[in-house]
Amino acid sequence: MGNQISELVKKAKKKLSETANRMKLDKSDQISRGEELVKKAEKKLNGWGIFGSKYHDAADLLYKAVDRFKLAKSWDRVGAVYVKLASCHLKLDQKHEASHSYDIAADYYKMTKNLKEAISCLEKAAHILLDIGRPNATTGHYQEIAKLYEHENDLELAIVYYQKTVDLFQSMDLTSSANQYRQKIAEYSAKVGKFQRSITMFEEIATYSIRNNLLKYGVRGHLLNAGICQLCKGDVIAISNAFERYQILDTTFSGTRECKLLMGLAAAIDKRDVAEFTSCLKEYDSTIKQDKWRTPVLLKMKEALKA
Repeated sequence: MGNQISELVKKAKKKLSETANRMKLDKSDQISRGEELVKKAEKKLNGWGIFGSKYHDAADLLYKAVDRFKLAKSWDRVGAVYVKLASCHLKLDQKHEASHSYDIAADYYKMTKNLKEAISCLEKAAHILLDIGRPNATTGHYQEIAKLYEHENDLELAIVYYQKTVDLFQSMDLTSSANQYRQKIAEYSAKVGKFQRSITMFEEIATYSIRNNLLKYGVRGHLLNAGICQLCKGDVIAISNAFERYQILDTTFSGTRECKLLMGLAAAIDKRDVAEFTSCLKEYDSTIKQDKWRTPVLLKMKEALKA
């Protein structure tokens, strides 16, 4: 009985090994066929053609190559072929198709963590969409690029693409949408120590919100964030001027907990009093919980004050 089981196990292992080897051969064969189709397409592109026929013919071959590379699960090659397809569509003045091909290429490059190529494809797609008058679709591409840079922890470049998003939304008079990304720019700018840029963004959001009855209540939070950034800069005159501006912008601000917190923190910093600084935060936190962005910024300020 034991010998029979052992024999069955051996046969099963052999079968699995044969299947694995066959799959490897199939994958290699599919890649080889795909590369052959790409070579044929390139030969077409380098040859002569009438009325763009060579680009049509090349595109047909490239689509067939895509199928081969998909079967082989060679995602980087699929991405590279879609880039070539985008070029063919551009030559045929098929801009929508070209943009779509770049989008697909970006998706496949993301699957292999090739973010550099993914970003390059998304940028090219965004440029085409902007060129054909589709700014709303372009904003989606800029946001996606910004998120990829976030994933790489490159906040400066993420900010660049969020700013492009803001500019496009603003050009379409979509200020509420623009403010969502102003908020991100403000928060990330503070993280990389660009406090003046944060202040500008928070103040712009507050200025818009004060004119909107649905958003008025949030103004104090934006002014608090701007004020915290002012405190991070440590310019006493700028802080004093900012408080005056904020009270002109929002006449109710001077009576809010947010204003009281800012004034208390400013006084504590001026006196180099860590205990008073902590006390101000505790008093505010007992009624309103600090948001995720403020907490690390305030902790850094406290550590700087201790030092």
